[in-house]
Amino acid sequence: MSYPRGGPARRGGISGDGLRASDSRSESNREGAMEKKPRGAGDGQGGGEASGSVGGGLVDILPEALLVEVVGRVGLEAACSAAASCRALRGAAGAALSSVESLDLSAFTPTNTIANRILAGNGKLRNLTVNCSLLNDSAVAAIAKESLRELSLLKCSSFSPYLFVVIGERCTNLRSITLEMANLSGSEHFVICRKSIAHMFKGCDYLENLSLKFPLLAPGSVDFDSLVPVMPSTIKVLLLMPIANWQAKKLFPISSSLKTPFSDSLESLSLVLDIITDELVTFITGSLSNLLELCLEDNPGSEADLDNDLTNIGLQALGLCQNLTHLSLTRGKQGCSSTFRRVNDFGLLMLAEGCKQLQTIRLGGFSKVRDAGYAALLHSCKDLRKFEVSTASCLSDLTCLDLDEAATKITEVRLLSCGLLTSETAISLSSCTNLEVLDLSGCRSIADSGLSSISQLSKLTLLDLAGADITDAGLSALGNGSCPISSLCLRSCRRITNNGIASLLLGSGTINKTLAAFDVGNVPRISGRAVTLIAKNCERISSLCLRNCVLITDPCLETLGLDRHGSGKSTLRMLDLSYCTRLSRNFLRLFDPLVDLPLFRGLRWLGVGKNVLERRGGSPTVAEILERKPGLTICGSNCEMGCRNQCHPDVRTL
Repeated sequence: MSYPRGGPARRGGISGDGLRASDSRSESNREGAMEKKPRGAGDGQGGGEASGSVGGGLVDILPEALLVEVVGRVGLEAACSAAASCRALRGAAGAALSSVESLDLSAFTPTNTIANRILAGNGKLRNLTVNCSLLNDSAVAAIAKESLRELSLLKCSSFSPYLFVVIGERCTNLRSITLEMANLSGSEHFVICRKSIAHMFKGCDYLENLSLKFPLLAPGSVDFDSLVPVMPSTIKVLLLMPIANWQAKKLFPISSSLKTPFSDSLESLSLVLDIITDELVTFITGSLSNLLELCLEDNPGSEADLDNDLTNIGLQALGLCQNLTHLSLTRGKQGCSSTFRRVNDFGLLMLAEGCKQLQTIRLGGFSKVRDAGYAALLHSCKDLRKFEVSTASCLSDLTCLDLDEAATKITEVRLLSCGLLTSETAISLSSCTNLEVLDLSGCRSIADSGLSSISQLSKLTLLDLAGADITDAGLSALGNGSCPISSLCLRSCRRITNNGIASLLLGSGTINKTLAAFDVGNVPRISGRAVTLIAKNCERISSLCLRNCVLITDPCLETLGLDRHGSGKSTLRMLDLSYCTRLSRNFLRLFDPLVDLPLFRGLRWLGVGKNVLERRGGSPTVAEILERKPGLTICGSNCEMGCRNQCHPDVRTL
């Protein structure tokens, strides 16, 4: 269960990275949040009109156009905070929000009132992404704007079919729409919903990008084949989730007389299926002649039937799509142990021979493919930029030997849970001088020697070493290296100690200035000293995972929550404390905005785990914190950071 109360988003033209239009009052009193003095001392809550009177006098002499320009550049959080300080800035913030063209509220859960206040006066908005967990039909009028070209509605749970009718009538110029339905109450409701979506298609004659996601339903539950005939013929990008194999074969028939309206225009196809088969791949490649990107993901739940599974024949059919630039074939998500047992090196050799223009390759669950097959792709695809392989039990260090020409172009490598890999692979990849992303999570034989080589990659911004066999010596090498790492994961690297964190952050490198996301979860010897080092030395830290660090106590969190860089608030936006069992019963007081010295001003997401929610007698309670700090989401479901991979059907009740 996750409990958002107006949290943030972190991306976009103006993002919801801390909408502070709302204050520490209950939802029923939030209507005046953009216009009344905020209470409390949470992030952006300090200073009402009175406290900002001096600032108001100073800004009153500045040209209005200049104020609008400045406020429009600082982001949604700062704009709404400025609006609470004086009338001049309030007017500038209103003008800036009314003219913004791109708005991302994907990690922020606005109420109807807040959504209407942000969106109602904007007639120029072209790109909009909204987390709709708390929205219903009252927000439809504000969302459905004639000016929109791209619209993403995520985690929709309370809209009626009226939403789709209004979009079809008003948003006639839409080029891209994403609909993620978090809850469908019964088959009758879905039939009505389906008819309304069909009505929406009739009004969107220029639609090019369509994503329909029903993540809580099983493949085959959604009647996609009744929607496809009414989809616009202009569609170039299509994502359907989930869809059954038999449905997909009906959507992409080989016979030209049965082709869908968009068969000739479709360039990108993504399907989340119950099973990927040769027949399905043949249907897709035979009916979509202009296909450039293909993403197929399945999760059979149990070992697939060998007579009805993907084989080398399916890979050979893919090889006929010589214009493919992006290919993703994955199996085994959500703990599924099934793999593609009938595909071996020969299948990948045929794929490499036919699809030489591939720039992105993502393969998961190919348990019988060995180094020869993977190496063939690396060496045949001369324009390869991104390469990902997961759960490949036969992939070893030989795959990445002698990368030669490919090494200069590759920017992203992800080799996940490949048990045979050692530090030799890390050493080989150090020749990829343009590498920006390196994910070796689950490769338990990566040791300090590999980290010494990685530390010299001057463009590396993301490094994931979860479960690696590294020690403090490896972290010392990384801390003295030249990597501008902004995201580092050391989860389950159990040999690391506080001394290693000190070497990492106090070395001669710049990682303490660039690190924004840090994961040291499940590292048993990490204690309050390490947390204090992170708080004092990481200037940009915004995401910190400490889950299952059993030595963490209340005092070190106090240090972490302080503003140490003069911004008036902590830079920390997300904090995971799940299973930190030494925290006191009353540790939630550290997140209370009504104390004398408020901590964690700016925090948007807090993971506490079920163990904390089940405690009795603590003060304040989760409910009290959420009431006092509506910009905070407290998650008790042990989700990963930010609940990014969860689609909660109801997030409003405790």
